[in-house]
Amino acid sequence: MNRSERYKYILDYFRAQAPIVTTELEFGSAFQLLCATVLSAQCTDKRINQVTPALFKMYPTAEAMAKAEVEDVFEYIKSVSYPNAKAKHLVEMSQMLMDLFGGEMPSTTEELTRLPGVGRKTANVLQAVWFGKATMAVDTHVYRVSHRMGLVPKTANTPLKVEKELLKYIPEEDVNKAHHWLLLHGRYICTSRTAKCGECVFNEICPKQLEGSKLE
Repeated sequence: MNRSERYKYILDYFRAQAPIVTTELEFGSAFQLLCATVLSAQCTDKRINQVTPALFKMYPTAEAMAKAEVEDVFEYIKSVSYPNAKAKHLVEMSQMLMDLFGGEMPSTTEELTRLPGVGRKTANVLQAVWFGKATMAVDTHVYRVSHRMGLVPKTANTPLKVEKELLKYIPEEDVNKAHHWLLLHGRYICTSRTAKCGECVFNEICPKQLEGSKLE
C-alpha cells in the first residue's frame, strides 16, 4: 500500500463513520473559541471546558477581557497548565483585538499570529472551526498519528512540515474535518504512551506491522 492508497483508505473510513466532526472545546463566539484554544495548549479539552464557563461569564468578549487584570484572569484558569503565561496572553490578546481590530476576530494566519499567545496551530484552528477554511492545525496528536500511520515521511520532523505533507494528499473539502479525525484518533485510540492497537480499525494497515517498523 503506497501513501496515496493509505490516505484513501483512512479518509474513506472517517468520511463514512464521522461525516460531521468538530472540536470538543465549548465556546459561544469566535473570541471564546480563540481563548479556549490558547488555554488548551499542553492541557486537555476536558479541563478547559471545566474552567471556561466561569471565565466566559465574567469576560464574555474581548472588550470585557481587555479591561481585566492579569491576576484576576489567573484566578479563573489557575488549574490549567502554565496559568501565569496564559492569563497574560489572554489579556494582552484581548487588548490587541480591541486596539487593532475593533474587537472583531481577524481571519488570516498573518493577522491571528500577531496576537499574543497565538501560534500557527491556534490560528489554523480558528480558521477551520469558525471560518470554515481548509486549514490543517497540527497539534501533538495530529503530529503523532500522522507519523505512526505512515501519512508523512520521517523527514517531516516539524509541525509545519507535517501540515504541508497532509495538505498534499487530503482533498480541500476534507481538510478541516481531517484535523479532528486525526486528533480524536490520537486522543482516544493511538494514544501517546500506550496505543490501543487492539481497538484500532487501522491495525491491519498500520506501518508497525511491517517488517523492521517500530511504533514510535
